[in-house]
Amino acid sequence: MFNKVLIANRGEIALRIIRACKELGIRTVAIYCEPDATARYVKKADEAYLVTPGPLRGYLNIYGIVELAKNAGCDAIHPGYGFLSENPQFAEACLDAGIAFIGPNPESIKKMGLKVEARALAKSIGIPILPGTQPIKNIEDAIKLGKEIGFPLMIKATAGGGGRGLRICYDEESLKRQIPVAMSEAKKAFGDERIFLEKFLERPHHVEIQIVADKYGNVIYLGERDCSIQRRHQKLIEIAPSLLLKKEVRQLMGDAAKKLAKTVNYDNVGTVEFLVDESLNFYFLEMNTRIQVEHTITEEITGIDLVQTMIKIAAGQPLTIKQEDVCLDGYSIQCRINAEDPLNDFLPSTGVVTSYYSPGGFGIRIDGHVTEGYNVQPYYDSLLAKLVAWGKTWDEVVRRMHRALSEYVIRGVKTTIPLYIKIMEDEDFKKGNFSTKYIEEKLNSLLYTEEKDPFDLSVILSAAIVAHSRV
Repeated sequence: MFNKVLIANRGEIALRIIRACKELGIRTVAIYCEPDATARYVKKADEAYLVTPGPLRGYLNIYGIVELAKNAGCDAIHPGYGFLSENPQFAEACLDAGIAFIGPNPESIKKMGLKVEARALAKSIGIPILPGTQPIKNIEDAIKLGKEIGFPLMIKATAGGGGRGLRICYDEESLKRQIPVAMSEAKKAFGDERIFLEKFLERPHHVEIQIVADKYGNVIYLGERDCSIQRRHQKLIEIAPSLLLKKEVRQLMGDAAKKLAKTVNYDNVGTVEFLVDESLNFYFLEMNTRIQVEHTITEEITGIDLVQTMIKIAAGQPLTIKQEDVCLDGYSIQCRINAEDPLNDFLPSTGVVTSYYSPGGFGIRIDGHVTEGYNVQPYYDSLLAKLVAWGKTWDEVVRRMHRALSEYVIRGVKTTIPLYIKIMEDEDFKKGNFSTKYIEEKLNSLLYTEEKDPFDLSVILSAAIVAHSRV
């Protein structure tokens, strides 16, 4: 087992990895940029180092991070998610320095990293894919190929992820307009402006299979997660297991995910994502070669610690569980508590958290990094915390999540909590009647009246003026 692990990340996932390491008796090293100097994860690590001035560059500094790990005496690096987690150059740099990379081997990251190549590989081994193209060279080619596939179409970044560089087009005119925008966004986000086209399904479910593979050829899958509740193609609420899948379809999708993992010699935790239509036909979407934000709900229904599993596999330990041993117990929901304003097109909200009260009780878990006084800044992802509920039945977990959300208080910034309360009350959601267009189609019926922050200065002054006028 490793002696010391550097965590090449920040926020709640860094804290999650620190906790996993502590339970395994491993010392931890945190890195931070200046805005995170007083962050909770920095305080909880055994050691912490400033990597660079400025808010972002340090978390993307491949060779600076590897050199820091060597100087700190680390024998492994965990990349978390985002930043360098799916960068094969980073994985190679770790291995070249004699430091274990807690993730899959660089070659499998490369093979799955480019969506067009991943689609072709999936198709070559018999996994269904939606009609699509190779990388597009110009708008004229896009229009010609688009007509052959048929509208609606989705423009996707070849090296994409997180909804960036992704646009939906219903006709030629929108395709002409959106291609330059998508290419520009892809270039900015990934340093690669290449895009391709894929047939767009109108109301699918976004279902992903969690796979785990060791270094000895053993591969299992731990059920699935339904991530259909999204805004702008980024996930908001995740559910495990899916309410849509039947046992036979789950097994077919799980076997397909395992086959793909074995084909690329995958050797750690990963996720194979699919789109599933109303007839339960499924189509390969992509593979994420890292831990997922929503790994928590798989842990809740399987009892398997995925972060510790990643560490053990990277240290050379074989899997201790077989496919027939995997048992899915109950249901779990994760709500991403984002610093965003759902009443204003989900615009990010920044500022100081003036009050923070977290929920608790049986079946409730919070993975977060926010406390009272935390300064939400514009440089990073808007995720503040992940609220997770478990229940023996679907009805129970929905009621438990509703109760927990009603207890959750974060003031000083706007959050997605009020929206999630409305979703838990929505009859369609409670019946499992939702798709990837749920937020788009239901948002008007999910609107809420915003509560005034009792600690807001304007509210206090207004109350004082009213009180004075009555004297």
